[in-house]
Amino acid sequence: MTQPSSDQPSEFDRYYNGLLYSVMRWDQLTAFWQRVNAEEGWYLYAVGQDVPQAPSQADKVRQFMHELDELLRREHHEDYCAIVYADDLDAPNFIKIYDPNHLGSSCGSSSTKSSVLPGWLMSKTPPRELEIRGVVTGQRKRWWQAFLGETI
Repeated sequence: MTQPSSDQPSEFDRYYNGLLYSVMRWDQLTAFWQRVNAEEGWYLYAVGQDVPQAPSQADKVRQFMHELDELLRREHHEDYCAIVYADDLDAPNFIKIYDPNHLGSSCGSSSTKSSVLPGWLMSKTPPRELEIRGVVTGQRKRWWQAFLGETI
């Protein structure tokens, strides 16, 4: 396999910057999680934390989807979802999930290059570190550490 040159985006970057479709409604999110095959080698990445070096086990992927679904429904105080995006809503390879507490402005200028980073990524392609511009809150760090089973 050829390594991408500096002027050629990596597979991860092609997914990250590529066309993604939004899961608009909560009932669609429920159906979407059921279509994500946990056995397909998903890297789970909490942006601002260490980049995973290997895909997660299927049981950890299922746990992640379940716990994150609960967090999104509890903290995104809207009657719609629209904070989960995927390259393919029927058979995803790449999923961006935005933190409901750090959405920023949806009508900001794209020319400023200050887009809001997602809170979490699920990818079948090894991710690269995303440089976070703000602070990851203690609440999110504790949630991630608890999810990983690390001492808090």
